[in-house]
Amino acid sequence: MSAVMETAHYPGSPAHAPTRRLAGVAAAPKALLPALLLASLLAGCGHDEVRHARPQASAVTPHTWPNNPPADPASANAVLMRAISLVGTPYRYGGNTPAGGFDCSGLVNYVYRDMLDLKLPRTSRDLAAFQGPRIAPERLTTADLVFFGSGGSVSHVGIYVGEGRFVHAPSTGGTVRLDRLDGPYWRDHYSGAKRVLH
Repeated sequence: MSAVMETAHYPGSPAHAPTRRLAGVAAAPKALLPALLLASLLAGCGHDEVRHARPQASAVTPHTWPNNPPADPASANAVLMRAISLVGTPYRYGGNTPAGGFDCSGLVNYVYRDMLDLKLPRTSRDLAAFQGPRIAPERLTTADLVFFGSGGSVSHVGIYVGEGRFVHAPSTGGTVRLDRLDGPYWRDHYSGAKRVLH
């Protein structure tokens, strides 16, 4: 994959990502985890839309995202919590550790390897071709992989965390962040999803 594809996922300068971490959430009782997650998503990222995307003629009505339970809630929750804990980590092309930074597929690989000891393909293109069913947007669940690109080519990947949001490492000069699938750029470049956890 070329450096251009890895470093230019969307035009312009990336917006600042939230720097809140969810330290100590893993120790919370399991019954509180969904409420803590929802509160952190709503509090930390509401202002973080891609503001430099193409102007829209009219306001876009936000998509209503169904809450589909994962087949393996414990594994999906582990992926979710680890991915969110990395928000704010700097982007680095070829990066695959919190200390060195992440590119998009490096982030996905690190989270799945760290939490589930699962080794996945290294590039976004190879991840899109990886085993597992393609998922329709209305069937997305926590820990699914979401893909973006143009002209039939995949150039970016993120981890779906629910409520229409995903964690990803978007571009050079940016950081790991939460974005919305129905945000102007991501909606227009969405190319599908895959389920890793069955």
